[in-house]
Amino acid sequence: MNQHITSAMSQAFGRFASKEHKKYFQNIINRSYVRMMGLDMSEFDAPDTYPTLNALFTRKFRHKRSFSSDPKDMISPCDSLITECGKIEDDTALQIKGMRYSVDEVLGEGISDDAKKSIHNGTFVNFYLSPRDYHRYHAPIDMQVLHAVHIPGKLYPVNIPSLKKQVNLFIENERVVLECLSGEGKRFFMILVGALNVGKMVVSFEPRIQTNSNALNPSQYSYRDLYLSKGDDFGCFMMGSTIVMLCEQEMVEFGISTGHKVSFAQTIGRLTF
Repeated sequence: MNQHITSAMSQAFGRFASKEHKKYFQNIINRSYVRMMGLDMSEFDAPDTYPTLNALFTRKFRHKRSFSSDPKDMISPCDSLITECGKIEDDTALQIKGMRYSVDEVLGEGISDDAKKSIHNGTFVNFYLSPRDYHRYHAPIDMQVLHAVHIPGKLYPVNIPSLKKQVNLFIENERVVLECLSGEGKRFFMILVGALNVGKMVVSFEPRIQTNSNALNPSQYSYRDLYLSKGDDFGCFMMGSTIVMLCEQEMVEFGISTGHKVSFAQTIGRLTF
């Protein structure tokens, strides 16, 4: 597979966003981005304190958000818009209303057939992070990570207009697939989907994953004792993008609907064990 034009464009933007410009110019860039995108900076440091645009994109809270300590409560992994959620019908889920895709294909060849089948007829949620959102992602429950698979691909935009016109967008785009287990052994997947101008998708526990690079072939990583606690920060998008969550049947009852705006740490569902 040759590198797609969207990847080349995103790499160029990533170089600009990662460059530390002279202080006065960097301040103009940061302030302009905050103003144009309408960022709410009330939980973060002032825009002038970030040395690069990427540092602003991947900003951390000044103070941690609190969330439910009840182990049965699932929290949102990010600040986002729910573009679709619902039931996986056999092996298909909704990209957007009226446009379906195969969950087997989005998971790719690095995931076993048995693991794929475990989520058939389960539930799914698509979290869209816009350029104005907080860009870091967190563990939605106490969880074990079994595998990580990096699948290179294109970097089409993942906003609503693109979701409506680009067939199999989640399958075409570069992504990182995390195969996980809940504390009760229920299987679920978190899929980090790249998008146009996403300079990088960072997975903090796996530095060997280098997205938006010159990699052309999938890479797979397995873990024996990798556990994340609910709320743990495990990486970030370096621009807006999407997280797709695919869950096994009877794992969770979601309390959210398509079109809802959710925030990291907000309770979005209840585990059914």
